[in-house]
Amino acid sequence: MRLRAAIVTGVSRGLGEALAHALLERGYHVVGVGRTSAFRLAGPFYRFAQAELAQADRIDAMLEAPFTELAARRPEYVCLINNAAVGTPVGIHGRMASDAIAESLAINLAAPAALCNLFCRVFADDAVERRIINVSSGAASNAMPAMSGYCVAKAGLEMLTRVLATEKQGERFRAITIRPGVIDTGMQEQMRRALRRLPQGRAARSAGHHGGRDRREARRRSGRARSHLHLSGTRRLKLRQCA
Repeated sequence: MRLRAAIVTGVSRGLGEALAHALLERGYHVVGVGRTSAFRLAGPFYRFAQAELAQADRIDAMLEAPFTELAARRPEYVCLINNAAVGTPVGIHGRMASDAIAESLAINLAAPAALCNLFCRVFADDAVERRIINVSSGAASNAMPAMSGYCVAKAGLEMLTRVLATEKQGERFRAITIRPGVIDTGMQEQMRRALRRLPQGRAARSAGHHGGRDRREARRRSGRARSHLHLSGTRRLKLRQCA
């Protein structure tokens, strides 16, 4: 039997959980990466690899073993989906904690870069069809007040994808970025609540404007899919890119 595999980060809930579940339903062997794993992700084709992505300097120590074990099974196709992200800290410069900024950039940018590095090293055989899919956002190209860490990280993630593409890891290697659009997940709700708590001013007005627009768009496009993703319309198209 030809083995097709995927490594998905951020599988406790939201988009990561939905992607992992959909891939399992399609017969993929899935390695879920994160602090915790969603309850419904289970079965003989699923393995959870616990990792604290805020400790990006320990990615190899935490995840080389499950990556190597998957490679030893000689998949014909393997895909890394860098999905895990945090939307905090939310705040204007001068009012954020430095450690919160560092943790955000570690999870949203340094960890995906380290995971790409590990993936390219472990899955170096060009006989294997390999994909890296970095989940980005419109925040990569749109400056949003009080969301500097998230914007900077997503912009960096898209540049990481471009660099990977230019490095030519092999004829059967591809790296792409996707922007899935607004999905009404727990992270989105947390970001909106934090924006509403900001002092009155430009950032606060922006929070109200973007928050209302995001909520309307999220309801329209995802049917308020808070903890799972209805794989329809554009989202089904996006998932096909890793198949």
